[in-house]
Amino acid sequence: MDLLALADFNLVARHGGFGRAARASGRPKATLSRRVTELEGSLGLRLFERGARALRLTQEGRALHERAGALLTELEETAAAIASGVDRPRGRLRISAPLLFSQTAMGRLAAEFALKFPEVRLEVTTEDRAVDMVEEGYDLVIRVNPDPDESLVGRVFLRDRLVVVANPALIRPADGSAVPAVVRGSGDRTAAWNVTVPGGRSSIAIEAVLGLSSLVMVRDAVRAGVGAGRLPVSLVSHDLAAGRLVRWGDADAPEIALWTLYPSRRLLSARVSAFLEHLKDAFPKGVPDELAAYIGG
Repeated sequence: MDLLALADFNLVARHGGFGRAARASGRPKATLSRRVTELEGSLGLRLFERGARALRLTQEGRALHERAGALLTELEETAAAIASGVDRPRGRLRISAPLLFSQTAMGRLAAEFALKFPEVRLEVTTEDRAVDMVEEGYDLVIRVNPDPDESLVGRVFLRDRLVVVANPALIRPADGSAVPAVVRGSGDRTAAWNVTVPGGRSSIAIEAVLGLSSLVMVRDAVRAGVGAGRLPVSLVSHDLAAGRLVRWGDADAPEIALWTLYPSRRLLSARVSAFLEHLKDAFPKGVPDELAAYIGG
């Protein structure tokens, strides 16, 4: 059934005639008459008795008006309620976030957001893979250095960098021989790490003695003195300040950029907009020191 034709029928029935309905709505009288005739044809029923000077609902027309009028009113009120609540975040918000960011910051971020917007049901999934936002039903994803994707809109909200660190008891060999290293994963076959130090650049020969899938585990193993490691500065800032770790140099590696990605700028939901603003409030400058302070806060 054509809901627009049904709405036009209800308009005519409520005002008691095509002319009065046309004047009240600003719609052409001929259009209303045509739409009602089309509705009668689709239903196989006569809804109005048309006299020379009067228009009267048939028994079937009266029954349809009574039932449809209530339903259309409910639809209009629902649409108005949704429209009036556009600026007030509510409903379900699904986010996919990478492992390290989830382990260090996402729990606190999610809790603060939930307290701020109690009408939003926030659901966060932790994974490093590139999810399909539309197919898997995510409203927002957070990714590290994502590949370009023309179907998504994104912005950087945090930047970080890698540093080479070690337990103070682990001495870097002066003769350039390999040092034990804790690496992420088991497939890292790098033979050396290039670093920038105050005097310039140098290379650290390494021998991977331990492979771990989480950077938090890598940090803990480096703390324990198993070997040196390449870690985000935000993750080790407090250890460096406390003397639990020492810095061997800045890793010669691409900058770490955390992005928020979503399908479109157009008609961005209030929930997504609120969470983007929440991230901006937490990390206004988007620098590693802010993330380190947030983790340690």
